[in-house]
Amino acid sequence: MSTDSPAMLPVQRPDVDLREMSPLALAFVGDAVLELLVRARLVGSTRLPPGRLHAEATRYVSAKAQFRELSALEPLLTEAEAAVLRRGKNASKATVAKHATAQEYRASTGLECLLGWLYLQGELDRVGQLFEALWQAGGDPARAES
Repeated sequence: MSTDSPAMLPVQRPDVDLREMSPLALAFVGDAVLELLVRARLVGSTRLPPGRLHAEATRYVSAKAQFRELSALEPLLTEAEAAVLRRGKNASKATVAKHATAQEYRASTGLECLLGWLYLQGELDRVGQLFEALWQAGGDPARAES
């Protein structure tokens, strides 16, 4: 699989101004973008059976994993990206994931918000750059095959 750009569906530009869009709506899209990228990478780089694929994917998409990966991404962010990340982290949610702290959950929402914002802007190259850094921070899935 090429690392030049992410393997995703074409961008559907929203009719709504992204600055007016709810950070949770952006996170909703970003969650799907991240899930698609992780699944595509795992299928393209491993020979794990479906059950193991799911378990491996959670190493990248769980709130705990995203909290860890965010520390690798934050130094790479532009000022505008960091502002979107903060907006996502500060979005209020009624519930918290059962296997994550409130801090981890808010950070994961921020990361998903950022990915959704970039994707909806058509910034696929930037999504790809950040995904590569995130992937490296998540570890090597090839070890799961042994």
